[in-house]
Amino acid sequence: MRKINIGLIGHGVVGAGVVKFLQKRQNYIRDKYRVEFVVRTICDRSIHRKDTRGLGAAKLTKKIGDVLDDRSAEVIIELIGGLHPAKEIVTTALRRGKHVVTANKVLIAHYGKELFQLAKKQNRQLYFEASVGAGVPIIKTITEGMVGNTYNRIYGIINGTCNFILTEMTKNKLSFTKALKLAQGKGFAESNPTLDINGMDSTHKLAILAYLAFGKFVKVSDIYTEGITHISHDDIAYAESLNLTIKLLAIAKRYENIVEARVHPTLIPKVHPLASISGIYNAFYLNANPLGDVLLSGEGAGQMAAASGVVSDLLNLASRGADANLLCNLYSEAPNFRIRKIDQIKTRFYIRFMATDKPGVLGKITSVLGRYGIGLNSVTQPAHTAAWAVPVVMLTDYTLEKNLRLALKKIWELPIVKSKPVAIRMEKLW
Repeated sequence: MRKINIGLIGHGVVGAGVVKFLQKRQNYIRDKYRVEFVVRTICDRSIHRKDTRGLGAAKLTKKIGDVLDDRSAEVIIELIGGLHPAKEIVTTALRRGKHVVTANKVLIAHYGKELFQLAKKQNRQLYFEASVGAGVPIIKTITEGMVGNTYNRIYGIINGTCNFILTEMTKNKLSFTKALKLAQGKGFAESNPTLDINGMDSTHKLAILAYLAFGKFVKVSDIYTEGITHISHDDIAYAESLNLTIKLLAIAKRYENIVEARVHPTLIPKVHPLASISGIYNAFYLNANPLGDVLLSGEGAGQMAAASGVVSDLLNLASRGADANLLCNLYSEAPNFRIRKIDQIKTRFYIRFMATDKPGVLGKITSVLGRYGIGLNSVTQPAHTAAWAVPVVMLTDYTLEKNLRLALKKIWELPIVKSKPVAIRMEKLW
């Protein structure tokens, strides 16, 4: 029976879940894997205000140094999140010859390459399965389960908060504000949900996935990011009438030596598997050569979902040992890759205008679109009552993002347009 001593930094929701998971599955892990995990030290800045029953003989401390200085600890689990002091914790642990398990998406997205290089130099392992999708094994799928394939496209619903809000707005007709409050009440959203609803949480996760799939570190600042705060009931209703649905998608594509990465609300066909992913569930739709299309889905948030990912990393570490050449620890980049900016991406668009209900309005709008080379697939004016402004919905052909933005700016300047035009990108996915 092998014993592995652990130092845990961060005893919040996930940290407490890891301890609970290890205790609950202790006998199973011993019997099947012949290993015993012992949590020796637990650090949390408010540890003495928390319920510490069931922590056994673990040393409880507020000092990070107490964990890092414990020579008996082979593995450090970092679960405090953010960049600092998380980066210093992981760096110090690796330099002291300890393995590291983390669920910190922000840290890996910003400093992954540097940390992987350090782990390689120190002959230590850095695991991070729970950083994307919590317990959904997307990282292991990309780096091991589908190893040998060339990845072409990744589509991800990777923020449970946004997916829950859009689901409630669609199925139960809640307003954005009410759906967000419901998410917070159920514990699916933070008291400050900014990073979720503005898309940045998905952006950090996409940076990790793009690196693993394409071998290119994409800076977070190079990923176009747009949240869901501007999505209205009108857009959801019009999408339904067109047999489409709106999802916050993280999208990464590779074209030979070009990579594009973006996060934004996206209209997708209701017949596509991703359209049925609801609530707090995450989903990853991968296209690879020669395998083809793969869909992976599960709960992407929650205490035990994230704890499951962390424990999975611990067991992988126990079974592989320090000398394993982990496929996920890519410490160098593929050469000659470049990032395609959002302005240069071509896609189809859904556009909604609120315009004066007068003859000639459509002609003026389509004239501007035509000047920028934007063709239309359809134009509809949904049923309405007499009002100061009426909706006009258009679906475009494939068009350059830059041209669409320039055209919308000109249209917004027309006196006949009474509110800022709404544009949502469309993806065929197949």
